[in-house]
Amino acid sequence: MAVPLFQSAVGSPLGRVTLAGMNRNEQGSPPGQIRVYGSYALVYSLAGAAHYEDARGYEAAIHPGDLIIVFPDLGHRYGPQPGKSWDEYYVCFEGPIFDLWRKRGVLDPARPVYHLEPLAYWRHRLEEIVTPNLPPLERVCRIQSVLVDVLTNYQRDVAAEQHEAWLAQARALLDADIEQPLYVEAIARKLGLSHETFRKKFVRLAGVSPYRHRMIRVIDHACWLVHEGCLTNKAIAERLSFSDEFHFSRRFKQVTGRSPAQFRALLRPHK
Repeated sequence: MAVPLFQSAVGSPLGRVTLAGMNRNEQGSPPGQIRVYGSYALVYSLAGAAHYEDARGYEAAIHPGDLIIVFPDLGHRYGPQPGKSWDEYYVCFEGPIFDLWRKRGVLDPARPVYHLEPLAYWRHRLEEIVTPNLPPLERVCRIQSVLVDVLTNYQRDVAAEQHEAWLAQARALLDADIEQPLYVEAIARKLGLSHETFRKKFVRLAGVSPYRHRMIRVIDHACWLVHEGCLTNKAIAERLSFSDEFHFSRRFKQVTGRSPAQFRALLRPHK
């Protein structure tokens, strides 16, 4: 059910907002039908499960909180998945300022979908664009403000995902071959960084140095070897590449708060 909220033919030198509204229980375009708009649009998913695809070959599942930026003259199709429906809030707009954003790559047809939460906040931001009695230029400025916040939010999310992926890779390299000597320089080179740059980045993202992270993993493994009860402290020290038994015992206590002997005593069954 379509609920129109705003329509205007009045613009400004920078552009204009033309339409806004809500579609509830939207069924979408017929299968196989590609649409082409003559303007830009922001389409914000509020409920349901949908799908988006365009003539560039981009496809994405659409969930509540996803915002689609529709580009003029770009064939596209979006709507609910078969047998389902969705709710959307949309704002249509046009103008030379948005064409400039597109020309300079600020608005990129290759990235038409962004996830934004909380829903109530972003819906309110879109509704503010069509507040009654606003001058046309202010509406255009509000669209720009929303777009800036959308793109900034997206860039932060991408950066966070990239940091998480990098940290997971770094940890995997540090955790590999736990019984072999650690060469942080070699791990840094695998990640394309100098030793010092790698160390600083790991500390910033993980909160501990790579050496500390590795030592915790080594002592975790040592605890397992102690629990198995087949090796002496000296044998464990040699197996885990410690310089000697005393070095192993000191590191073990630093990490666990107990010496290997005290840890062994905790494992003995009480009579």
